[in-house]
Amino acid sequence: MSLSKEQINISDNLDFFARQVVEGFLTGLHKSPYHGFSVEFLEHRLYNPGDAIKNIDWKLFARSDRLFIKKFEDETNLRAHILIDTSSSMRCSLSTHSLHDDISNKLSFSIYSAACLVYLLHSQRDGVGLTFYNDKIDLFTQSRTGKGHYNRLMSELDRLLQSTGNKDVYKTDFASIVEGFIEKIQKRSLIIIFSDMLNFNDQNETKWFEALQHLKYRKNEIILFHVQDLDAEKLFNFSNYPHEFIDVENNNRIKLNPVNYKQQYQESYSDFQKDLDLKCGQYNIDYVPAFIQEGFSQVLLSYLTKRSKIF
Repeated sequence: MSLSKEQINISDNLDFFARQVVEGFLTGLHKSPYHGFSVEFLEHRLYNPGDAIKNIDWKLFARSDRLFIKKFEDETNLRAHILIDTSSSMRCSLSTHSLHDDISNKLSFSIYSAACLVYLLHSQRDGVGLTFYNDKIDLFTQSRTGKGHYNRLMSELDRLLQSTGNKDVYKTDFASIVEGFIEKIQKRSLIIIFSDMLNFNDQNETKWFEALQHLKYRKNEIILFHVQDLDAEKLFNFSNYPHEFIDVENNNRIKLNPVNYKQQYQESYSDFQKDLDLKCGQYNIDYVPAFIQEGFSQVLLSYLTKRSKIF
């Protein structure tokens, strides 16, 4: 079900790109143990004895020789908000091994992932909105349906994509933007967050999860995609000579030979991920590690799994 570089044609048109990825992914679902999601995507379910005959899709029966029930809009419609962390750490290019040359950092991966989700949500006639944030909200749109709204979201994603190489300093403060965000959203929604979580430390851990708890208190469902560079951030694969590591959000610097600290770093990073996973589990938040080298299938499958649980 994973998509290779050869199967993905990156183009300047995010709509075309998202269509390619999503339709290829859904075709893969037909051939996998997860084929049930394709039925939900088509907004039908199999007919069961006792179901009202008036709800049978007779046109689909003529094509497939199988009985399906149309799902009503109040059964299928969802409101979703996609939040993308646009801080400097998300813009930093670390690894030379990415899914594609155009996906050079965590922010560009998040933008392409969000484009796929926007296309999928639009195809399901679900409402979707976008929020770009760092230590403030740079963009907020309400969750809506409609072709015009869809085109605007793709345009905003494309605009952000053009700025991924911006060297200005953008800090992250998720906790400070949540209150304003909550006041903007109208109803209970599915909140999808793309962030590298590199502002997550002992000092702001409590504030981060208090913010998420506030979202949960308002009856929202949450998926947190922890966007990471597998080679550089998790495996710490650097050559055996001294490097200077720079915190792009506060300019702190340290010089060391990565090989001498690799094991210690990997243990610390593993503990960091386990703590994130544990805390998210306590708050009933879906925590999904998303590595930029591994493509978009995990993002799409995690979304469909969450949606199937909600309905």
